Amino acid sequence: MSQFDALVERRKSNSVKWDLTKELFGTDDVLPMWVADMDFKAPEPVLEALERRISHGVFGYSSISDQTKTAIRNWARDRNGWDFKTEALLFSPGIVTALSLAVQTYTEPGDKVLLQSPVYTPFFDMVTRNSRKVANSQLSLKNGRYEIDFDDLARQMADPDVKLMLLCNPHNPGGRAWTREELEKIGSLCEEHDVLMVSDEIHSDLMLFGNRHVSFASISERFAARTITCFAPSKTFNLAGLQASVMVIENDSLRRKMDETLHRQGFFTLNALGAAALEASYTAGAEWLEELKAYLARNMDYAIEFLEKEVPGVKAVKPDATYLLWIDCRELGLEDKEIKHLLLHKGKIALEEGAKYGPGGEGFVRLNAGCPLETLKDGLERIKTAFS
Repeated sequence: MSQFDALVERRKSNSVKWDLTKELFGTDDVLPMWVADMDFKAPEPVLEALERRISHGVFGYSSISDQTKTAIRNWARDRNGWDFKTEALLFSPGIVTALSLAVQTYTEPGDKVLLQSPVYTPFFDMVTRNSRKVANSQLSLKNGRYEIDFDDLARQMADPDVKLMLLCNPHNPGGRAWTREELEKIGSLCEEHDVLMVSDEIHSDLMLFGNRHVSFASISERFAARTITCFAPSKTFNLAGLQASVMVIENDSLRRKMDETLHRQGFFTLNALGAAALEASYTAGAEWLEELKAYLARNMDYAIEFLEKEVPGVKAVKPDATYLLWIDCRELGLEDKEIKHLLLHKGKIALEEGAKYGPGGEGFVRLNAGCPLETLKDGLERIKTAFS
């Protein structure tokens, strides 16, 4: 039995996923498989590090140690072949916060920020809530795999109002890990049109089926000079509630501008427990992560095969990475509101609506497979019931 087979009772833990179903979906009588946190306990070395920090008993103002910064650098170097100086590091409470800060720092109200839909909902929110405009280059789903329309991407970047691009790599919700060749094409367009890059790589540790992650900034010094890279242990080690994420900005001028924005917002450092968990994850979490990825790959294979055999008209996009399964329901011929109603009221399961992810998301749902196989099987049977 795998450690990931253990069922952890998460209700009454102030969990958004498990304790807010009534508020968010109108009923408690559903299995929540929507929001992107896993149902697994964090690695034992991380829990031990937190216990040590708590046992100290004093929680005054804290700083981020050189040891923590070195752990981050070593992790990126050893796993992805990307080496940067620790001086390039800045921190934020989360990736969404970092996206918002980047929009505020490197654009002005009325400027355009380029996205690739269907994409993680806060990409849109952090643009529009900061009084900027969305420029969208929609991805194309071809033979079960998302592709970039580079002609359209070039047209979008040629607009002088486009100042910044938000890249999701690996992509949420579609699960694509962009190849070096694809990233080089994107980078060349950014250089040609003087567009800065914010690369959200929060799922980069969760590569499946032998796929490899390529950090955008690792490709060349030129790309690194125009890139703000964002990543965190939160998805990888199920630590989202500790609110600790990393920004790597190798360009001194861009980093100073971001640092000024952070101080203007009144943010100076991570909380003590978040910093402790971050360091422990990147120092001692590798073995746990390899076991997790093998478990997630088996979950994905099981889910994809089940849907193909048991739910006519529904098929899943096999992901290169992440624990998120993007499910295509368009052949059912139903509107999004009908899909949602059947899932909630007939199947008794809460999934993310595809339309939330922008153009191209209509007719899809997103399922979180980062859970024990027993829970996944329950969820898949509920989907089958919903569409039977």
